Amino acid sequence: MAATPRARLHAYLSYDDAATALDWLTATGFEITARQTGPDGHIVHAEVRMGEVTLMIAGADQEYAVAPLRGISSGSGLYLWMPDAADVDDWFRRAVDAGARDVIAPEDTPWGGRRARVLDPEGHEWSAGTYRPGVSS
Repeated sequence: MAATPRARLHAYLSYDDAATALDWLTATGFEITARQTGPDGHIVHAEVRMGEVTLMIAGADQEYAVAPLRGISSGSGLYLWMPDAADVDDWFRRAVDAGARDVIAPEDTPWGGRRARVLDPEGHEWSAGTYRPGVSS
């Protein structure tokens, strides 16, 4: 039987206006760790980091549609685990103040965690919470 490969998941998002997306991400607590700009000034690749989270960002090279919100979800998104409920609340406030759309204001969940959700300025779904996937029960 073959061994299970070692892997880590790293997400990426494309934005029509990657420079503005980077501004939003830094306002929510990310730090830009890499930025590559093409000859036309278009962001070809960037990376941001918050704690142990690294996310790759690119300027969109084609038009595409971000999935619309249906109820309280677009069906896919990014989730930030934050062990402290106060950090969830602070992240949400910073995200909304920087231009995100409020989807779920910080709330305590029936399963004992704290969560919040926004759509970033280009409609990508972001959630933050104290539930830690793979560890919390």
